Amino acid sequence: MPSLDIEEEVSGDLMEKIRSSLAKRATGFPARLLYDPEMPQESLRAIKQKPASPTRSLVEGSRYHNFRDFFGFPQFDDPSFYYPERPALPHPTLPRTGSLLAAIRQRDHLLHPPYQSFDYVTRLLREAATDPRVSAVSITLYRVASKSAVVKALLKAAKHGKQVTVVMELKARFDEESNLYWADKLQRAGANVIFTPPELKVHSKLLLIARREDDESTHQYAYFSTGNFNESTSELYTDHGLFTADERLTRDATAVFEYLRDQSVVPPLQHLLVAPFGLRSGLNALIDYEIKQAKKGKEAYIILKLNAVEDKGMIAKLYHASEAGVRVELIVRGIGCLMPGQPVYSENIRQHGLVDRFLEHSRVYVFAHGGEEKVFVSSADWMTRNLDRRVEVAFPILDETLRAEVRHLLDLQRNDTVKARDFENEFVAPEEGKKPVQAQEATYAWLKGLKRRQRKEVPPRGKAPREKSNKKMSC
Repeated sequence: MPSLDIEEEVSGDLMEKIRSSLAKRATGFPARLLYDPEMPQESLRAIKQKPASPTRSLVEGSRYHNFRDFFGFPQFDDPSFYYPERPALPHPTLPRTGSLLAAIRQRDHLLHPPYQSFDYVTRLLREAATDPRVSAVSITLYRVASKSAVVKALLKAAKHGKQVTVVMELKARFDEESNLYWADKLQRAGANVIFTPPELKVHSKLLLIARREDDESTHQYAYFSTGNFNESTSELYTDHGLFTADERLTRDATAVFEYLRDQSVVPPLQHLLVAPFGLRSGLNALIDYEIKQAKKGKEAYIILKLNAVEDKGMIAKLYHASEAGVRVELIVRGIGCLMPGQPVYSENIRQHGLVDRFLEHSRVYVFAHGGEEKVFVSSADWMTRNLDRRVEVAFPILDETLRAEVRHLLDLQRNDTVKARDFENEFVAPEEGKKPVQAQEATYAWLKGLKRRQRKEVPPRGKAPREKSNKKMSC
């Protein structure tokens, strides 16, 4: 299936360009030919002789290429072929029934799909759609499910007179047709659907709800996530989502939506790191702080969990940090263009990846920051396209308890000795005398053990926080 070549088409009606390109997709000229090296040479020669065959772009590969078909893999009767059942867990602090908005107003909550149910997100949207005090719902949509409960809730919100703003990304590869369909439905329902220009993709995952409270003041409720508003992928991709009414974060989220509405004025942000105008510089500043700490002889480290590390500038920055004595640890699932463990320039960098039952999809950035550890969760990989040509959001985990929660789950992945592979693609072996750790199984077990009583210590918003722990989070 060919992708749509619209990246350089920066004028005219983008929606019309995509509709036209989609109509040509089935009959378009092939860009390359992927073939199995074991196929009969006579068959390959016959294919090459076809008029539309891209003979200059022959790519030798494996036997099978359309991995998307694996999502519909046939079912077999042999139970040994399957993982044990891991049903989505209820959340320890979000109510199973009743108002989610009220619970979010009290304190922040972290959601960890697929270990915990994504239904909390769709429930929140349905609640907002019918709550008479909710005046507006704003959301960014990149990829949605084919029978999207998220969009259906937005349609209901528009029907109930809410001001619904949807930033719909039409250039989500191979989801263009689905997104066009839902965009049309939303527009017909009266929603304000915003399309970004061809040179800019909105990859961030943001939800903002405005509600008039009992004192007649308007408060904002937000959901920040590393994963799409997609019920289907939420069962397969590991992500982190933050429900919050913290004004420090909702104020910045409001500014991001204002930018997406007019795309002219760069918003002043205090806590969010947002590409394409502030994520790269913000990350550079955080790395520079670690470099200064290392040069003073103080503890300095960076831990990054990403899908890809490709940007030359960020790689050079990590090399510089390593040379200064900053310990850098990378958990990279996919593309990694950095060479760890090399004398002088990267001897303080180590890297491994994790591939298991669920697709590791969340991005987490951790900085020692002089003992006041900073933890950011993000939709952005360290690729040039994410830092410079997409709207991406890295959000800080400000609540101390939730910050420790993210850190604990990250530490499980750092210590995986069952599914982790090192930079040389060799399995990471457990140390002698230590039990093997399979991070995804350990994560499920740990989240299953989170009881409501364990989290009652978290103070409601507006009340005095607990005293800070002196326990350090070591790298």
